[in-house]
Amino acid sequence: MGKKKVTPIYRPLRWLVKTVYPKIEAVEPEAIPDEPVILVGNHSQLHGPISCEFYAPGEHYTWCAGEMMALKEVPGYAFKDFWSQKPRYTHWFYRIASYVIAPLSVLVFNNANTIGVYRDARILSTFKSTVEHLQEGENVVIFPEQDIRRNHVVYQFQERFVDVARLYYRRTGKELAFVPMYIAPKLKKMYFGEPIRFNAESPIEEERTRICEYLMDAITEIAESLPEHTVVPYRNIPKKLYPSNKLTEEENEEARS
Repeated sequence: MGKKKVTPIYRPLRWLVKTVYPKIEAVEPEAIPDEPVILVGNHSQLHGPISCEFYAPGEHYTWCAGEMMALKEVPGYAFKDFWSQKPRYTHWFYRIASYVIAPLSVLVFNNANTIGVYRDARILSTFKSTVEHLQEGENVVIFPEQDIRRNHVVYQFQERFVDVARLYYRRTGKELAFVPMYIAPKLKKMYFGEPIRFNAESPIEEERTRICEYLMDAITEIAESLPEHTVVPYRNIPKKLYPSNKLTEEENEEARS
């Protein structure tokens, strides 16, 4: 595919962000197989994409909502996805902010190592581009959470990203590996777990569920095994409501509700 052309102003902007953003250490990157893989992590709001752009091991591209790459679509998507859970009396401010960030969003996400993700027929281009990057030896990073709470660490995954493995198998004859990744901004680290491999012989519906269940559980187990810290959740809720990675069984049930 070759490297994308980068707008000149993007390079100093990227340098500035990397300078001010805390360095994130990759822990146990040896868990990542020595082959092209998909790294699947908790979104951790903006921390997931930013930390992976700078510090994920190896050459990689990250799935990015296509709406954040189109000037007219940024405001509606940004407000709904980032700020709609904020107190209602602040909505006027965040609606304005969603328009202010639109040009910056388009600049950043069209110049960073991203793959646009769409919810219509264009999803085929997402899958095609993903497979092409994998075939060139590059990893792909995906944050598949949606606004359905699963537990105190992750939200429920959208499952269709697993379909990339079916296309990859058709193109290469290889069964793709998915690696669980836990982003812990409060610890300034990202952690990697044991991969799960796509089974081309199983029905795709079963593979979606099997792989997603494993990844969500693995990410949760990684988080729970670490020293106590605050989890940065998928939803942009008040910081006082951020959960701890150490919850009792009762508290975990409440987090699921």
